[in-house]
Amino acid sequence: MPDNNDCIFCKIIAGEIPSKIVFQDDLLIAIEDISPTAPVHILIIPREHIDSLNEVNHSHSEILSQIQIKAAVIAREMNIDQNGYRLVNNCGEWGGQTVMHLHYHLLGGRKMTWPAG
Repeated sequence: MPDNNDCIFCKIIAGEIPSKIVFQDDLLIAIEDISPTAPVHILIIPREHIDSLNEVNHSHSEILSQIQIKAAVIAREMNIDQNGYRLVNNCGEWGGQTVMHLHYHLLGGRKMTWPAG
């Protein structure tokens, strides 16, 4: 089992580091990003420590489906569903992952450009 003592998201989930919580339940927590890149920038994080998308397997099916469902709900609540939004997972160093705990960025409130990187 990995040592998660230094994981900032695990500390946020444990209540050791304050954050602006948008949603939480038994599987997920959603918080405002402290360095937003869009007017709406929410991080959706599983409570279970999973290093990255590379680590998921069939046992994580419920977590992954709930991330998608909750992203759509939060988008509606934040009024970004009609114009559109982006749900992003960065995986690994070259993919732009800076915190090694699976999480998704819900971005909206402005027109997104492509290519993203």
